Amino acid sequence: MAHLLEPLQSGSLTLHNRLIMPPMATAKAGSDGKVSQGVLDYYKEKSEGGYLSLIIIEHSFIQLAGKASEHQLSIADDSVVAGCKKLAEIIHNNGSKVIMQINHAGSAADPKVIGTTPVGPSAVINPRKGSMPHELTTQQITEIVTDFQKAALRVKEAGFDGVEIHSAHGYFLNQFFSPLTNQRKDEYGGTVLNRIRIHLEVISAVRTAVGEDFPILLRLGASDFTPGGTTIEDSLLAAKEFEKAGVDILDISGGFCGYIIPDGSDEQGYFAPLTAAIKKVVSIPVILTGGITDAKIAEQLLAEGKADLIGVGRAVFKNSEWAKQAIETLIDTN
Repeated sequence: MAHLLEPLQSGSLTLHNRLIMPPMATAKAGSDGKVSQGVLDYYKEKSEGGYLSLIIIEHSFIQLAGKASEHQLSIADDSVVAGCKKLAEIIHNNGSKVIMQINHAGSAADPKVIGTTPVGPSAVINPRKGSMPHELTTQQITEIVTDFQKAALRVKEAGFDGVEIHSAHGYFLNQFFSPLTNQRKDEYGGTVLNRIRIHLEVISAVRTAVGEDFPILLRLGASDFTPGGTTIEDSLLAAKEFEKAGVDILDISGGFCGYIIPDGSDEQGYFAPLTAAIKKVVSIPVILTGGITDAKIAEQLLAEGKADLIGVGRAVFKNSEWAKQAIETLIDTN
């Protein structure tokens, strides 16, 4: 059997193959962040046939101050749960598992969207957005941790199969992890362990809310690919701590570089050096994304032990039949 077609068991989560759809913003939510018909139609189309074993729903804001952009999905209050429940049901009916990614944009939030000054670990201009945030107090950090916890519980109440905590692409938790934006002198700044203190608090708070049998994923911006930013060495240490804290699956991407790497590499699976290194220090599954458009390349990356799961984003975004075609290709050649 092709590696891509093998099932994977992670705690209570059973995936029927190794092919997943990573989170990608659609800007299809209502102006209030609620699930719209456009959102339902989009994910119904992408999950048709259940060829993707798992779909991770795009980043959803946990509080208004953490909203990244207009028409972003919300998981910020109880009024959104009913719509999220419909979304989970549609994807389940198509035969795929579904997880929601929860996020706070931090200094990447648009002041025009949130109506106030964005917040961040330090009063440092956001390298990607150019905005200057307000530096959070420890009390305000605690309040945001609580909002992550409440958001995760809503995800569970809506019938999703797990929750993913977003710490990549230069958003809030990634801002704490990266020395580019975290210049704090207290217990949340300095060493890697201090810079991931808030992550460990969020993981603990989420686990307390959702219980032991509800999968927690964490998307980690494992390198900023920028001088003075986070490195793979930082992420190896962080990954081990996240596993110890109870994260079930690590989803690896870029930090302040976003979901691409600065040298413009068009090599498929360009984050593979990061996932391969992280796989050596953890025992939990690792997701690889990064420009993968060919099922045979996905198969090769799995065969070489670069990752446990393959995320295909833009190819699926452009062609809703991609997963079906990829799996049929592998079946025909095996």
